[in-house]
Amino acid sequence: MKNIRFLLLLFCPLVLLTSCFDILDKIHLKADGSGEYTIILNASKSKTRIASIAKMGTVNGKKVPTRNEIEAKLNEAAKIFKTVPGISQVKTSADFDNYILKLSCSFSKIENINDGLERLKAKNLIGKTVPTQLYRYDSVKKTLTRQKISTFADDYRKMSSADREVFTDAKYTSVLQFDLPVKSQSNSQYQLSPNKKAAKLDGAVTDFILQKKPLQNSIILQ
Repeated sequence: MKNIRFLLLLFCPLVLLTSCFDILDKIHLKADGSGEYTIILNASKSKTRIASIAKMGTVNGKKVPTRNEIEAKLNEAAKIFKTVPGISQVKTSADFDNYILKLSCSFSKIENINDGLERLKAKNLIGKTVPTQLYRYDSVKKTLTRQKISTFADDYRKMSSADREVFTDAKYTSVLQFDLPVKSQSNSQYQLSPNKKAAKLDGAVTDFILQKKPLQNSIILQ
């Protein structure tokens, strides 16, 4: 999970409070290789439950984070992203009425996102085993590669049933948008839009953790 694991580790204090959340991972790649990146955690379907749990000191033996703690973690990630050459317009938002967290930025080349993740890892905001070299774009061949990542299936199976329950109804959606239409792709599970300028892959978070749905793809643009 490119950013599934990134987001869960970045915002884990919030996802620990519910098993019903959606992740939207979106990239708009322009013809020159620059673009915009957005990742959103939406737990609005569980806002009543989260509000109730938030009043408790612990859940499943883990400390329930305060809003300030969640915002601080989000802002720290944004601060680190701002230090990456090629990344600009870093923005965050936290809607605690509906429990929606968002991080977005612009990049001069998509590999800047990889660099940002490396810096998060260096600052221990994400774990050392989290993959960071996720994207590569060849402007000559007009090919976007979403790299293959190692499975976390064994780690998932070793979790307690209470911890695995966090992922029960969790959903993940990846959207890749382009200025140029898609000529071909290696992963047919991505659905192309009618104008072939967008590719979408969605499913249960567990489908990606257990690699029932592979995220890797090689997309050639016209």
